[in-house]
Amino acid sequence: MKQSSYRKEMGRREFLGNCAKYSLLFSSLASIPSLVHLVKGAEAYNFRREWGLIRTKLSPYYTPLEGKGIRCELCPKECVVSDGERGYCEVRENRNGRYYSLVYGNPVTWHIDPIEKKPFFHVLPASDSFSIATAGCNFDCKFCQNYEISQARPEETANFDMPAELVVASAKKTGCRSIASTYVEPTIFYEYMYDIGVLTREAGILNVCHSNGYINQKPLRALCKVLDAACIDLKGFTEEYYRSLTEGTLQPVLETLKALKGEGVHVEIVNLVIPTKNDDMDEIRRMCLWIKEDLGLDTPLHFSRFYPMYKLKNLPPTPVLTLERARRVALSVGLEYVYIGNVPGHEGENTYCPKCKKLLIQRIGYRILQNHLIGRKCRYCGHSLPGIWF
Repeated sequence: MKQSSYRKEMGRREFLGNCAKYSLLFSSLASIPSLVHLVKGAEAYNFRREWGLIRTKLSPYYTPLEGKGIRCELCPKECVVSDGERGYCEVRENRNGRYYSLVYGNPVTWHIDPIEKKPFFHVLPASDSFSIATAGCNFDCKFCQNYEISQARPEETANFDMPAELVVASAKKTGCRSIASTYVEPTIFYEYMYDIGVLTREAGILNVCHSNGYINQKPLRALCKVLDAACIDLKGFTEEYYRSLTEGTLQPVLETLKALKGEGVHVEIVNLVIPTKNDDMDEIRRMCLWIKEDLGLDTPLHFSRFYPMYKLKNLPPTPVLTLERARRVALSVGLEYVYIGNVPGHEGENTYCPKCKKLLIQRIGYRILQNHLIGRKCRYCGHSLPGIWF
């Protein structure tokens, strides 16, 4: 189980001490979210916010054990949790032999983002997404850019009182066409995300998520019934990489991707390319071949630029040339929609027709400058693109 004694004193002091150091970097790189910006954006609205726990909900995914213990069945960690203790994610607690989510309806932040920030490049371009996150995560990625909330317990954060009904009503009121569970791993607030998805079906709003894909098959299959699109971080393509940098494993993520595709959920993949960690081109080629063979050559893939964060401040930003090499490798094996992220203005942000090669969507950061699709089809040759376009 993840030890809470680390917690957050060192991380918080480092974060506050580095705010000034990184403020210019954050302001110049629109594709890197700022925790301070997220919180200030949320506080512009008059939602009740208070420190600590607001409400709980019984988890549907656990097995009772002897002596009031339980085994969590939500994610592949399958934590065995004694009475009064919590699982690895720190947001699920065994109370007298029953397992409860402590973050249901109390997000630590919400914000209105362009859908391109998730990043979704094949979902409702230029639309807004009502984005939420709670405290907690079932990974501890050494490069996490939102570690101040992902590695926190919910009682250590100031949280909004926002039941699912209020999230959906707020999304409609603000003109958002989707609700995104994002910023931290949304599996840890699964019940919240699921209930929002049920309501979005009635409201005519998309339910989307940005996830590490670390979830068991039974809850995933149920979620797919109320999920429209998922952007999955395929963080590397070896088990050693996952163990050493995320405290997770690779194979469940691959199974998640195949299940999402099989259930008809729109899937996009993000691969954060980190110097010396997962930037080997042979490994990237193997990953791209797997995507082509198991998910389809029309699966959008985003190679994203790494910037020094959290426990990997000793590494340099990813050279743009490395991202360009990775993109060429992906295109050479036959993937049709390959993007470069966190490099605003690069041609790798654009969508091109794989059939006639014409520019279809031109982007700079999160801005759409040109869109030459008619519905989901190329204006020039009529080729149909995967995604949710209207």
